[in-house]
Amino acid sequence: MRFFLFLYQMSGKVYLIGAGPGDPGLLTLRGKEILEKADVVVYDRLVSPAILGMCNPKAKMVDVGKMPQHHKVKQSEINKLLVQFASEMPDGTIARLKGGDPFVFGRGGEEALELVAAGVEFEIVPGITSAISVPAYAGIPVSHRGIATSFHIITGHEKAESNGELSLDFETLAKCQGTLIFLMGIANMDFIAQRLVECGKDPKTPVAFIEKGTSPYQRTVMATLATAGETIARENVTAPAITIMGGVVELGRSLAWKKNLPLSGKRLVVTRAAKQASGITARLAALGAEVIETPMIETRTLSAPITPKVIASPRSLSAVEAGARQSKASVFDTIADFDILAFTSVNGVESFFKQLFAAGYDVRVLAGKKIASVGKITEKKLLEYGIRCDYVPEDHTGDGLGKLLASLNLDDSRVLLLQGNLADDTLQRLLPKATRWVVYETLPVSELPEWKREAVAMADAVVFASTSAVENFIKTMPQRDEDMDSNSVPRTSFCIGRMTESAARKHDFETVTSDETTMDSLVNKIVEYYTK
Repeated sequence: MRFFLFLYQMSGKVYLIGAGPGDPGLLTLRGKEILEKADVVVYDRLVSPAILGMCNPKAKMVDVGKMPQHHKVKQSEINKLLVQFASEMPDGTIARLKGGDPFVFGRGGEEALELVAAGVEFEIVPGITSAISVPAYAGIPVSHRGIATSFHIITGHEKAESNGELSLDFETLAKCQGTLIFLMGIANMDFIAQRLVECGKDPKTPVAFIEKGTSPYQRTVMATLATAGETIARENVTAPAITIMGGVVELGRSLAWKKNLPLSGKRLVVTRAAKQASGITARLAALGAEVIETPMIETRTLSAPITPKVIASPRSLSAVEAGARQSKASVFDTIADFDILAFTSVNGVESFFKQLFAAGYDVRVLAGKKIASVGKITEKKLLEYGIRCDYVPEDHTGDGLGKLLASLNLDDSRVLLLQGNLADDTLQRLLPKATRWVVYETLPVSELPEWKREAVAMADAVVFASTSAVENFIKTMPQRDEDMDSNSVPRTSFCIGRMTESAARKHDFETVTSDETTMDSLVNKIVEYYTK
């Protein structure tokens, strides 16, 4: 025992995590918690990109995905790989991420035994198996009173070493009155169906093949035991798919719910900054879409506002900030010089108040000030801080805000603009005497991991909320796949605001623009586009 405890202390800890059937909402909280801190993630091909997106961005991502007839990495090599990572990282967190549940035909037991033999500490994090979740998403209960009082989970592709035939007891299975659930094995299903009929199972037994279960591309194909083989061929049923046999299959004709969601079958790329993407991601996912969060920009709140007349390089603010000698307190003392504070983004609001509070002030310094917002989203964010807006233009753009403030015929030297480093000169052109404070800087995401590039290339559309997101998307993603001579990014885009729309059109995107600059309006527009 002491020996094993010593080895445990000398190695990292391995977590065998079940990723569930594919829908990221079905990943357990424990699994998500570990992925967010993991140093290494060893993952299979059936793990959805949305779940990979939950992993620690600094983690080493290792794809060991296996496909039918093509094992990318042998199981024995995966076992050794886990031990290797654990030994190389004494304090490391190694996540082994597997589709479904690690112990339901996931070979998690083999990996765990290898870890035990090497004296590596490990933990099993169960996942929701596709055997029950995928039928549920197709409206098929695996048990139902009066129809099936048991269900049986069977592997459809494991063959006996002696003769190379499927190692299944067909006579026993044919006598089962409960639901039969075959995981994998679509390639063998014609043979399986024939053998079950030969052993006495009713050829009229309802059968359902469910492809890509719980994903936006889920498809259910109905058949009977007698027509299983010809149906697979005619409908081109392909892996990953599971097979359900029994009377409960008929319930799927009336209980199927997922296929009725308006965005079912769609993969959408959301390019908002990570901390802002969760709201729209949850809403789109609830409507049936698979959402790939792919932030194109990162924002960083500066320690204090900077008021440079000219910023030579939009990426050099750290140096500018470091050279600023003015204290935070003295900067905020000058707020008394202004009558109107104009906010042009949610990031500007959050950064301004973060700086204000850090300098020892609170919202009382805004007493008597008029507050202007570029649009409804920014207005809503201000309300979270207890600040109501006095001016919001009908045209939710910098141009609209500038024209509204200019129309007030006030001394524009008394206007303070709270912006980011990449803000254009629209407001200062319309309000030439206004003072600009740069309260945050926007940094482009320099590169994307290969798995995310592949996921983006297969998406149906991309969602843009800013011109900077559009521009960096173009820089980051290759626009054509040289091997296939085809577009490697979706060409349909959903945009917030006319400026974002203009930027997308400049790069030949088909654009669909929200009626208002709100997430509600954008989501409604996406639904309208796919249901018209």
